Amino acid sequence: MLERLLRFFTRQPPHPGPLTAITMEPIGVVRNRVREPRRGGWGEVTSRIVLRPDIADALLGLSDYSHIMVLFWLHAVPAEVRGSKHRLHPMDDPQNPLQGVLATRSQIRFNPIGFTVVPLLKVANNVLHVRGLDAIDGTPVLDIKPYIPEYDAVPEARVAPWVRGTGREGPR
Repeated sequence: MLERLLRFFTRQPPHPGPLTAITMEPIGVVRNRVREPRRGGWGEVTSRIVLRPDIADALLGLSDYSHIMVLFWLHAVPAEVRGSKHRLHPMDDPQNPLQGVLATRSQIRFNPIGFTVVPLLKVANNVLHVRGLDAIDGTPVLDIKPYIPEYDAVPEARVAPWVRGTGREGPR
């Protein structure tokens, strides 16, 4: 019995084991007038997502959707900053509680991947026209997915109290 108790209290947290390296090739790039990262004010920014011409045929049917999900690489985050803070105050506001970076929308991530749902304004050849994409000009786009409310919306989703208490545009 004592041996079982000792094993229980001296247990090490589980380790994921070896992790496979990932290599990705962007499928396109963001084009807009925003040159420097910023906080907020993205709602009225219109952007073009220019995809590689060789994959333009993959857009067939996408114009039937009102919104898309865009996954992109936050290329302006310096390598030495990526994953440099495991805990932080969201939006660098000390009035927000200290959180683990994975509980925030901070750009200081281990892998600087951005994700935003945006209205799809138009599809023309290999170019998607969108509004509200929080990515600067030149941002590599990793993937596009159609937004399907039945799968992607979670009406009863719970969020941390600090998110509702900010009175600002959601944390990004």
